[in-house]
Amino acid sequence: MPIVQVEMLKGRTLEQKRALAQKVTEAICETANCPKEAVKIIIREMDFENFSQAGVLKCDE
Repeated sequence: MPIVQVEMLKGRTLEQKRALAQKVTEAICETANCPKEAVKIIIREMDFENFSQAGVLKCDE
């Protein structure tokens, strides 16, 4: 049973998350040769103050 965790900044719509789940599931099923019912996806959203790149918090950009 494949379990995938996706971490991303907040701001995606519900429709974008649905599309992400569908496409990731399709890719895993194709490459791991498993049924879609076996694929679990966890989407974790971060606030902008909890992500930094190059030493700068995303909320400070």
